[in-house]
This record gives sequence, C-alpha cells and structure tokens, in this order.
Amino acid sequence: MKTLREILADADARHVAVGHFNFSEYGALKGIFDGARELNLPILLGTSEGEREFIGVHQAVALTKSLREAYDYPVFLNADHTHSLDKVKEAAEAGYDEILFDGSALPFEENIKQTTEAVKIVRAINPEIVVEGEIGYIGSSSEIVDVRPEASLKLSTPEEAVRFVQATGVDVLAPAVGNMHGLLKSMVAGTEHKRLNIALIGEIKKACGKHMTLHGGSGTADEDFVAAVAAGITIVHVSSELRLAWRRGVEQGLLNEDEIAPYKILPPAVEGTKNIVIDRLKLFNGLH
Repeated sequence: MKTLREILADADARHVAVGHFNFSEYGALKGIFDGARELNLPILLGTSEGEREFIGVHQAVALTKSLREAYDYPVFLNADHTHSLDKVKEAAEAGYDEILFDGSALPFEENIKQTTEAVKIVRAINPEIVVEGEIGYIGSSSEIVDVRPEASLKLSTPEEAVRFVQATGVDVLAPAVGNMHGLLKSMVAGTEHKRLNIALIGEIKKACGKHMTLHGGSGTADEDFVAAVAAGITIVHVSSELRLAWRRGVEQGLLNEDEIAPYKILPPAVEGTKNIVIDRLKLFNGLH
C-alpha cells in the first residue's frame, strides 16, 4: 500500500485531488468509507479539535487503523485545524498520519513562528507525518449562516505562500483563495455557490511548488472544484455538506416514533453521507 506522501505525490502528478471528509461518530465514518470503497479511491479522514474531543483522539486513530488493516485500504487520518502546539504533540503521539496546524487567525509573523515550532514537534516524534500549514483567513466555523462574513476573510498571496513554506518547512499549504468555512443558507437552498479564484490558485502553486489543500469546500460550484484541482489543489476538504446530509438522514430515521434501535435509525444518515462522498470524489478525480 502506498504511503500518504506517495498518494499525494501521485495525485499532484495526475492533476486529481484526494478527498478529505470529517467525522465525529461511526455512522458518518461508515458512510465516508463505504463511499470511497465503492469508487476504490484513497481518502483522508479528518477530525477537528471539537470532533477529537467528542470521539477521542486515540479512538479516531484506532478506527482509521482498523479500516486500513482490515480492508488493506488507503485511508488516512488528519488532525484537522489544530490550534495549539500541545494538541499538535498529542495528535502526533497518538498516531495521526497528517496534522494541520492552523495559525491563520494569528498575525502572519506569529503564524510562521508557531507553525515552524509545530513542524519541529512533529518531526521529532515521527518524520513520516505530513504537516500542513494555513495562510490567509477563511473563517473558523462550519455553521450555516445568513451572510458571508466578507470583512473577516483574507485572501493569500503568492509572496506570502513562498515565504511561509520556506520558513516553516510544511509539506502542504492551505491558502485562502475565495473558499470559506461553513455554508450560507442560500447554498443549502442551492441558489448560490462559493466561487474560487482559480487564477490565484495557479499563481500560488507555481510560486511555492507545494501540495495545496482547499478548505471549506462545501457549497463550492462543481466547475470551480474541477478548475481548482486542475490549477494545483491536491486535497479538498468537505465537512458541512456531510453534517447536513447526516442530520437530514437522522431526521428521516426518526420519523418512525416507535423505532429505538440506533442501527435502524441511522442508515439514512449513513447513506446520505455516502452519497455526498461519492459525488465529491467523482468530481475531484475527473469521473463525472
């Protein structure tokens, strides 16, 4: 089986992207994994700090490892949006395959300083762990909101990207290129989509030469996903769409008020999650 580094290098060379999907309980994880297996494509699983607190750091690692070993399948785990060096150390020691240290809300110089330290911590524990850093600012919440918080968002520049990757030594860069965490209510309704700055993606990729991640992928126009991957995006994160599909599935499962067995209530949530994963992976890999 290929390592995560090899899979990212292969995706980059073939101009496709690895799908990254967040989970915090087994029903969502089952939907994600079943969707990936149906297409026989490698995936990254993600747990944010909040998701790790809920499901457990070591438990998330154990679940991922059990799937990888039982099915001999390229599924890997990312410590998504890690904001403290202590939690970087915790995830590295627990056995995560990738760690994103997210200092994007910090002043740029402080982001460089803390990301550099995060890289040192991870390398000392296990140099095979992929380390990601983030620049620009795309918000921090995966909630559904009324209005896009334009004033708080900040696009990245190629100059910042070069300085950041050279100073920190990260393996993967997450830039702000028009993406945004969470969903607008208009996106949930399907009347609006996120639009990306494709030219900027290409400029940053050419300038820094690193694998790049698109965070806040939920709600993005399909054609922008395709163009972003062609321009140099190697990993695409989807979370809010999965949460929405999961919730709707749970609501459907609860319509039978007499049913109390979780394994009979949750299948619509699993199926809804699976369908999102299949649809997105097809887009990221040119299979539509």
